[in-house]
Amino acid sequence: MDNSKLKFITTLFIPVKNEIDALKVIMPRIDKSWCDEILILDGSSDDGSKEYLVSKGYNVVHQKSKGVKAAFWEAFELAKGDVIIPFSPDGNSIPEDIPRLIEKINAGYDIVVASRYKGDAISEDDDFISGIANKFFTSLINILFSTKYTDGLVMYKAFKKSHLYTLEIDKFKSDFSEIMLLTRGARYGLKITEISSSEPPRIGVQGSRAHPGVLGKYKSALVLLKSILRDALFYHPSLNR
Repeated sequence: MDNSKLKFITTLFIPVKNEIDALKVIMPRIDKSWCDEILILDGSSDDGSKEYLVSKGYNVVHQKSKGVKAAFWEAFELAKGDVIIPFSPDGNSIPEDIPRLIEKINAGYDIVVASRYKGDAISEDDDFISGIANKFFTSLINILFSTKYTDGLVMYKAFKKSHLYTLEIDKFKSDFSEIMLLTRGARYGLKITEISSSEPPRIGVQGSRAHPGVLGKYKSALVLLKSILRDALFYHPSLNR
């Protein structure tokens, strides 16, 4: 089969919670024809985010679970697409790179990462600690899994939904699924690539939903370290096939 001619059904997943200022800037830049489905999960916004999205013709699903990690899995199970692209509507993700991710998937890749550090891409959202942490964890993944990633932590990527189950990531829903896609995907022999995609600063919001609280980034770092080391030591896909 010529993989270059494949066309997958694609779901753009957008988690939202009180991001009205960013939504007004970012959503008009998304062409609805890029994806087969745009799945918006709203975590009980009270700033008019949901109302704005509905007024623009989007179907908004109320998040039943609690927390951003739970929101991802709720969306993964609802998604109709063969391919899922998690997209941050807070300004961190560049909408115009969505077609580039899809193009790579349709060319035969299993996972395509929108790297903030590949080529001339930059992250305008990094503070000193985040920048060091990103480099450390990406280097650790590369050493332990014999990979050459430039960005091991970014959420923004396209991946085939089936790999959430092929790689048994669904057994670790409280961890960071996007990291396990890269660690387990490498061990499994999936075809993974990156595109360069800068990370602009957030619009109108402070902090990240993925790392809530004053110590959020530090707690997340421990979860990341545990996930990476666990996969390095104990994930052997040849034993599970």
